[in-house]
Amino acid sequence: MSKALRIGTRGSALALWQAHEVERLIKALPGAPPVEICVIKTQGDLQQEIPLWKTPGKGFFTAELDRAQLDNEVDVVVHSLKDLATVMTEGLALSAVLEREDPRDALVTASGGDLASLPKGARIGTSSLRRRAFLAHVRPDLQHMELRGNVPTRVRKLDEGNFEAIILAVAGLKRLGLEKRISQALPSRDFPSAVAQGAIGICTREGDAETLRWVTPLNHAATRIAAEAERGLLRRLEGGCQVPVGALATLNGQNVTLYSAACNIDGSDFVAAEATGSIHDAAALGVKVAEDLLSKGALRVLDKANERRQAAQH
Repeated sequence: MSKALRIGTRGSALALWQAHEVERLIKALPGAPPVEICVIKTQGDLQQEIPLWKTPGKGFFTAELDRAQLDNEVDVVVHSLKDLATVMTEGLALSAVLEREDPRDALVTASGGDLASLPKGARIGTSSLRRRAFLAHVRPDLQHMELRGNVPTRVRKLDEGNFEAIILAVAGLKRLGLEKRISQALPSRDFPSAVAQGAIGICTREGDAETLRWVTPLNHAATRIAAEAERGLLRRLEGGCQVPVGALATLNGQNVTLYSAACNIDGSDFVAAEATGSIHDAAALGVKVAEDLLSKGALRVLDKANERRQAAQH
């Protein structure tokens, strides 16, 4: 019997769904080895009481997974790609990206109505600075409330009457069979997604040929190109997953178009940029759109977000 391929993952319902999806795809390959799922607790999972934007560092959902992989405790790590730093940990590689689910944000309301139907001053739950910023730009009258926990926990808190609405990723709701709870898929022009939202990243150790043999065939080329454009943009902006910037890349034949926007947490200084380039140079397109954003004033947005975060940590 061949050696088991060990897949490292966080323990949330969504993370486990993603890990089992990778397991399913690997097992479908001819001659595939046995697969073992290994659950690893991360800082982000253990510190549920602290708002994400107040958490120091950038790897609070990934650092422990990286360590387990480098220590050869697991062979493969499955990430929500939006949680993965744009600069990889030394010794690790993003070896495959699965086909993307709907990248948009979802509004889930207690009433079932859309964003326009929410009453003035309605309480809306989200821990994402990006979501708060774009929400404040469109509906400055709403009251923002902290919301942590896995997807089912967040939905339960809505149902318990803590909020009139919450914002989650469409992808997570669909993958957990909760798509009927989506009251509105928010438009990408006003609410651009987190970079690589809806995509699943598979990481391996660099040079691990045996593991790569089973991971490489899972790569979805179009999703990988879109992710490279979006991650190239975020890398240039030097932002982690907790900055008020959204981006969405779409492919059309040999071209990729990247739209991105940034906005202050109070809804002011909304700036957007868009450009089209070759699918063979997606990361460079990301840099180009980032430069355009910066020229339009996005640096003010990022500086204010960083000042707010640093003040909250002291």
